[in-house]
Amino acid sequence: MSNAAATAANEHSQPELQVDLSKLEAILARHRDHKGALIPVLQETQEAYGYVPRSTVPLIARALGVPVSKIYGVMTFYAQFHLEPRGRNVIRVCQGTACHVRGGAAILEEVSEQLHIQPGQTTPDLRFTLERVACLGACGLAPAMMVNDTTYGRLTKKKIKEVLAKYE
Repeated sequence: MSNAAATAANEHSQPELQVDLSKLEAILARHRDHKGALIPVLQETQEAYGYVPRSTVPLIARALGVPVSKIYGVMTFYAQFHLEPRGRNVIRVCQGTACHVRGGAAILEEVSEQLHIQPGQTTPDLRFTLERVACLGACGLAPAMMVNDTTYGRLTKKKIKEVLAKYE
């Protein structure tokens, strides 16, 4: 990531919440002597906190004997890991070909306007995270989005309001 991109990303990042390190200590105790435990530790850390808090990275590095740079390299390579708190409801708006042709960009813009966040951001109350995705595999329902594990299709501005109201 370029310095400009990193600065822009940091402008939209949220302050880290207070982290209960006892959860991390339990995770590290289970994996301390296991070679190749980095990914399982990151997965369990994310499961415990909802994301991998930046403050835990040096502790993980020290406990596993791996450089901090390697941890960040793994975390930025795999899309499953998140360094910022995520909303209780993750909204994925499809931008694939079928959705694009049927107005997927307008759907993404409408969701963004209603939530007052941009794709890749989380609402300050941690209720929603908005993501732009390449394909949901619901081309017959285009334009489509998912909220958590539920797919909504043939979306309009009115339908978006109705869907979001279910999660308020």
